[in-house]
Amino acid sequence: MPREALVSEGELTVFQDIAGTLPDGREITRWTVGSPEGVTAEVLSLGARLQALHAPDRHGRLANVVLGCDDVDDLLGGAAYFGATVGRYANRIAGGVLPVAGTTHRLPTQAAGHTLHGGPDGFATRVWDGVPVREGRRAGVRLRLHSPDGDQGFPGALTVEVTYLLDPAGALWIGYRATTDAPTVVNLTNHAYFNLVGEGGGTVLDHLLRVDAPGYLPVDAELIPIGPVARVAGTPFDLREATVIGERVADADPQIRRAGAGFDHNWVLAGNGFRRAAVLSHPASGRRVECLTTEPGLQVYTGNHFDGSLTGRSGRPYRAYAGVALETQHFPDSPNRPEYPSTVLRPGEQYRSTTVYCFSAA
Repeated sequence: MPREALVSEGELTVFQDIAGTLPDGREITRWTVGSPEGVTAEVLSLGARLQALHAPDRHGRLANVVLGCDDVDDLLGGAAYFGATVGRYANRIAGGVLPVAGTTHRLPTQAAGHTLHGGPDGFATRVWDGVPVREGRRAGVRLRLHSPDGDQGFPGALTVEVTYLLDPAGALWIGYRATTDAPTVVNLTNHAYFNLVGEGGGTVLDHLLRVDAPGYLPVDAELIPIGPVARVAGTPFDLREATVIGERVADADPQIRRAGAGFDHNWVLAGNGFRRAAVLSHPASGRRVECLTTEPGLQVYTGNHFDGSLTGRSGRPYRAYAGVALETQHFPDSPNRPEYPSTVLRPGEQYRSTTVYCFSAA
């Protein structure tokens, strides 16, 4: 498919082309949204994935600030979650045990015997249908997926839409919608890893992170929440003021050690409705991303287990702390924790969620 402009909204243009081919011959479509001098996003049909996001530094120099791989085998394997829309249930469901409407469903499990990000063949490895869209001054792409009843063990047929919209100010809006024909659970997120130096440019240990959360969920050795919300005050999880990531992941706190010398935890955000969740910044480049969401939680993962086996688009291997994920979502294992906010979706209801990443430089 030749690269052609499909939507033009002021300074923003949407281009469409082919990014690759799957082993079964299906093509992977890429939509490129943005302007030559400003923030530009690349979205793939495989996994409804944010494949790249180019943002300027304080001098106007562009860099791709999200991790990603070009190799299709990697996108179906070790890099399957990079930038992807993960579901039907983001994060972990303990033991693959899912109680819904009085019936216990058994889900396929992965490492440690739990269901992660919707199962071994979740939404991240599916090819979504997409169309270019514009809404006011925003332009982007809307992707759609049908997940049949019993898909990865989940009850109910689910229809999902994810819309990526970029605005002229450099904010990337991600909107999620879903409906079902039977009671089920839904918990969707985007799994982009950010590195504001630029993808492949080193670690995020020198980045500053602020998370607007008074509490977090401690986890067991298999990263399943072990109980009620814990206060962040007096712990390395207190990120209510901008903090150097490297200082916190070096802490001897047992929770930091348990996650592999870093964060892989859910913060319980302050407030309700659409509000700020976190701010990530890199003082040397001036790049900054502010995350706003309607979700109750934010999973922060600092790439503790990257081991150099994956090579990014820069041609450089990803090693520990190569990026940090800021995953807006409901809490892990909520279906088995009635005290957590519910993730149940019933017929006649609509799942809706919005997350915005606002990029700037100073």
